[in-house]
Amino acid sequence: MVQISVILPVYNGASTIADTIDSVLGQTFQELELIIIDDGSTDDTVSVIKTINDDRLHIHQFENAGQGESRNRGAALAQGEYLSFIDADDLWTPEKLESQWQALQTHPEAAVAYSWTDHIDEHNQFFRSGPHLPFSGDVYKKLIISDFVGSGSNVLIRKLAFDEIGGFAPHLTPAEDWDLWVRLAAKYEFVVVPQVQILYRTVTTSSSFNLAKMEASSLQVMERIFAQAPPDLQELAQRCRGHRYKYLTYKALDLTPQRQRAAAAFRFLVLALWYDPSLWRRRVIWKVMLRATAGVVLPQAWLMSLLKQYPQPFDIEALLFHIRFD
Repeated sequence: MVQISVILPVYNGASTIADTIDSVLGQTFQELELIIIDDGSTDDTVSVIKTINDDRLHIHQFENAGQGESRNRGAALAQGEYLSFIDADDLWTPEKLESQWQALQTHPEAAVAYSWTDHIDEHNQFFRSGPHLPFSGDVYKKLIISDFVGSGSNVLIRKLAFDEIGGFAPHLTPAEDWDLWVRLAAKYEFVVVPQVQILYRTVTTSSSFNLAKMEASSLQVMERIFAQAPPDLQELAQRCRGHRYKYLTYKALDLTPQRQRAAAAFRFLVLALWYDPSLWRRRVIWKVMLRATAGVVLPQAWLMSLLKQYPQPFDIEALLFHIRFD
């Protein structure tokens, strides 16, 4: 019997997808199916998948439509009562699904279970801590302020709830995760599993990550949030924008330093401080400011040499996410 349907969208993921599949099929919770949506890959992704022999694995091929649409396609094919999604380069710890499934059995009023996240690099090595926050119950206000779930590879959702709110909004990629969490939280409770169970891959050398696209989709999500939020939550708009621009700041600083990215990080940080002036009182902001400024001012060779000697001088994401909410 299938209890959980795991949806894995992939586009040209041949180099990482075998490890991701292993982390799903190796779960202690065995009553699952793994639905892989090949989103028009042009590399050896499908060949790699076909070397894995497991009756729980099902592959479906489509023309390229993007991550949000691929997730929705997988959900439409799902047989399970619960849905979970994982990107083709992320990993789960073996007990992830079992812990989240048990949390939803213990808390029948909740429709979403989530765990804590850490980041790994291109070589599956720990990179830095992700969000480790303990929010459960009515988290609507908190998710408006900031996406503390951390990634689309995290949650376990009751399929009835996912279907009721209409699934992912593909036109909001790559910020469609946050949009979905907010819409779910407007109707349903969340429950946290306070353990690191999602290993989110941060490819620091990526040249494909599009900061402009992430900013544009984030602005669309914020507009959508406050078009639907009740009057008493409209006052959160400034803090929401401040937190999102903080997120964009460290997203830019995660990547291999280039002057253009550092300039983007500096601009994002200025906007974060504009929308949320209280950030000036946080010591971490001065550290982030220093790193962004160094990326703009220092010659590229000096900066690369410095980061080789001190690869992670500031654990930026962990510090930013642990700024407590009111």
